Amino acid sequence: MRQWADFTVSESDGGKAPVLALSGSLRVHAIGDLEKRLRELDGTYSRLDISGLTDIDTTGAWLALDFAHERGIEIAGASDRAKRLFAAIGDVDDPDAKPEQLSFLRRSVGELGLLVSGWGRGFGQTVGFLGELICAFGTTIAHPSRFRGKALVHHMQHVGVNALWIVGLMSFLIGIVIAQQGAVQLAQFGAEFYTINLTGRLSMRELGVLMTAIMVAGRSGSAFAAQIGTMKLTEEVDAMRTIGVSPMEALVLPRVLAAMIMMPLLGFYAAICSIIGGAFISNFALDIPFFAFLRRTQEVVPLTDVWIGFIKAPVFALIVALAGCYQGMRVSGNAEEVGTRTTQAVVTAIFTVIVLDAFYAVFFTELGWK
Repeated sequence: MRQWADFTVSESDGGKAPVLALSGSLRVHAIGDLEKRLRELDGTYSRLDISGLTDIDTTGAWLALDFAHERGIEIAGASDRAKRLFAAIGDVDDPDAKPEQLSFLRRSVGELGLLVSGWGRGFGQTVGFLGELICAFGTTIAHPSRFRGKALVHHMQHVGVNALWIVGLMSFLIGIVIAQQGAVQLAQFGAEFYTINLTGRLSMRELGVLMTAIMVAGRSGSAFAAQIGTMKLTEEVDAMRTIGVSPMEALVLPRVLAAMIMMPLLGFYAAICSIIGGAFISNFALDIPFFAFLRRTQEVVPLTDVWIGFIKAPVFALIVALAGCYQGMRVSGNAEEVGTRTTQAVVTAIFTVIVLDAFYAVFFTELGWK
């Protein structure tokens, strides 16, 4: 039969305030409405006597300690178990008290510190992931039979062939915008003809490969993160390790290689589509014949601009694919994590690509490739 917790009030010696004594089992399943009845008590008490308790747990200890603190009385007759529980709980000054509110400056500095430390850990983990990828690539070279050619071809189609229409359309429209806006500004100096130089060099040197990298990050990088993340969530990656298949060789390496192979081709294709877009709008807005625009572009665009695009493209592809695969492999917990990691993959890839492109712009200019 369950022994419920109860209390009694007895007169103390010496005419002092009465003593409140708890009895029974002061455990969570036996407390019942004891807390409500204690709060309804009026008057003052000299002490809270718990020597009559047969058992006590953390909930009961908190109840007794809170009541004693609220009434400003001491607890007497505590057993060794009760004393240990009281020590573990500590003083309950105000159970509803809010945590200390830090100043705006301290909160800002603390959050900045957490952000920087998170970046540092993420950078270290990314470098480690890149090292694993390099080791997997070396293992594949040493054992060519382990290379997954069909997976490479499949991802090349996904990254490159299936993206031709969207990359081409986007680049064509960007070429129209560059030529039209450039012509408006150059018309103030009577130099509309130099719109060809602006469109050709900007498309081939910068925007062709940059916009392609951004499109691939949003299209393929996010797909890489979602695909690998879902496999991680359903424990397919763990199953691959169990049967002796390296996830780096089977999942990551084909995706990275496919992106690095197709990105230079997509970047060049995007630059050509952008130039064609500029020639198209110039034929109507500037009265520059379409083929005259293309011939002039061949004359004003140096070969170094083409090489710059081909140099940047594989590096951008590595960043995009690495970000997608890395975030996918970091998925854990639930389906919401897949969405979070996919978003992080896209944002990280686009941010890194833009920063690196700015570095390349300064580097190649200092190199004399103007």
